[in-house]
Amino acid sequence: MESAFEIMKFKKEQIEHVAKLARFGLSDKEKRRFQKELSAILDFVEKLKQAKTEKVEPIAQITGLENVSRPDRGRAKTKQERKKLLDLVPQTKDGYVKVKAVL
Repeated sequence: MESAFEIMKFKKEQIEHVAKLARFGLSDKEKRRFQKELSAILDFVEKLKQAKTEKVEPIAQITGLENVSRPDRGRAKTKQERKKLLDLVPQTKDGYVKVKAVL
């Protein structure tokens, strides 16, 4: 689908350069496809730049959700408390609790 608002056009050399940087091996067919697709993306960005947003307040998110956290009450305050807590766990390494690998 061709864009009616074509300003930006990628050259084949630019696609090859980007593919080389990303370590993509592209066929000539893929290069032509990406040339059209990337040009269409830049055309769309140019259209977005024309949107009137002067009166629109910037937002980070719209759900109103907030992170809920609690104060860290389990922290050992002294070296003796820390040693006492570490003595309760099965394995430690360099003063930290040693756990099994997750992966």
